[in-house]
Amino acid sequence: MKVTLNTFRLIGLVAILSWAGAPASFAFAPAQDGDKDEKKKDADADAEAEEEEGPEWFAVSGGDVYTGTGSILRGATVLSKDGVITDIGYDLFVPEDAEVLDATGYRVYPGLIAISSFGLFGGSADLKNTVDPFSNNMTLALAAGITTAVNGSEVAKLKRRAIDDLVMNTSVFTSLSFAKSNPAGKRSLREKLAKAAEYLRKYRQYETDKKSDKTLKEPSKKGIDSTALAVLRHEKRPTFSANDRTDLLEIAHLAQQYGFRPIIRGCREGWTVAGELGRAGASAVITPRDRRPKDERFARDGGSSIENAAILHAAGVQVAVIPGSAGISLGGIVGRDLMHLTIEAGFAVRGGLSEEAAMQAITTVPARILGVDHRVGTLEVGKDADLIVTDGELLHYETFVQWAVVHGDLVYDKEEELYFAHIRPRPEAALAPETKLDAGETEEAPEEVEEGGDEGEGEGSDDGDDGDDGDDGDGGTEEEGSGGGDGEG
Repeated sequence: MKVTLNTFRLIGLVAILSWAGAPASFAFAPAQDGDKDEKKKDADADAEAEEEEGPEWFAVSGGDVYTGTGSILRGATVLSKDGVITDIGYDLFVPEDAEVLDATGYRVYPGLIAISSFGLFGGSADLKNTVDPFSNNMTLALAAGITTAVNGSEVAKLKRRAIDDLVMNTSVFTSLSFAKSNPAGKRSLREKLAKAAEYLRKYRQYETDKKSDKTLKEPSKKGIDSTALAVLRHEKRPTFSANDRTDLLEIAHLAQQYGFRPIIRGCREGWTVAGELGRAGASAVITPRDRRPKDERFARDGGSSIENAAILHAAGVQVAVIPGSAGISLGGIVGRDLMHLTIEAGFAVRGGLSEEAAMQAITTVPARILGVDHRVGTLEVGKDADLIVTDGELLHYETFVQWAVVHGDLVYDKEEELYFAHIRPRPEAALAPETKLDAGETEEAPEEVEEGGDEGEGEGSDDGDDGDDGDDGDGGTEEEGSGGGDGEG
């Protein structure tokens, strides 16, 4: 009997354990389904994140698009995706999630390029380490239409409130000294170029002969100046600072002798040797308003000329325009800093340069000199969406930049800035017919003027006048008009 009881107890214990284990076995199933649900939620979240990080579309619609390539599209649309222009034209398909800037009644131009600048990025020469994306100077430069500028040896975008993807090109120039005030420097440069040219001649010969003779050794670079070698290999373009006619002529001859294309800053007397500079394939970075009298010790042509840009351009020289100062200034002589780049180009037009060439002098030519013309300088499919929207002709002194777009992002709006919002505010958009009456009710001042005029005319007509007397009363001063009206009443 006792055994039987123990047996029952054992059976009961097994049953209890089995019953207790059953929920445990079922408990795992919901947990597995929960994991699947969590994984599905994570996958959905990732998909949503990918959708959120999808293409960023930006469209500038309705404006007159001056592409910089010679074509003008009236009332066209510029469409960009992730900062790159995808289409320019009419009746374009604009995605629903695109940001659209209505430029109807305005002009759209490529962003301007300052080939020389200072302090636009916070004063640092190294954008990789220090940059101030909230710099006031950057805001003022954008207000002037500048979207690309040189910072030290780097070419960078004025991407306001951002620090990513600023730098477009590095180590653009290599500066060389060649002036009559430094004869030792001139001799040294000639020797370096001569040695580099001799090395390249030997190297080309080696490249040809090694195909048949595998025992040949590559010519030694010992004693060869790396900068001179880079110039002759066309890896870098040399930059000279020169204004004197004699220096300019020697630089042109040196460039023709060794086959490089010089960039000459200043080039004040370039108009006197424009033909030689053109044959040398030179580019000139000039200030059209630069004024320097001729040295009267010489009978030859000399000094500055407002026709400098026009004469150089006619001779085939690529002309870029910069103002007298490469910085931003809110004081001193108005119009001599980067904020007046277009005014400087306008002075070149006054000297005979065509408006098209003047536009190129602050867009396409600087882009070409800086080696970034494949990205900026003109509005074309495949280039960066760097553009400005203005309320008039770009070179007109009264024109304001209303909006600036850099890499498909709106970075400047005149109406939202402290500096220029109060000057000739933008007119409100045309109202729909059904809303014009409501809006008109708020315009009290014009209605009061009209009512005052009607009252004067009405008083005159009550006396039997035909209205001519009222016109005579209006023809005097404001006080005389009021007095006349009262007398007639």
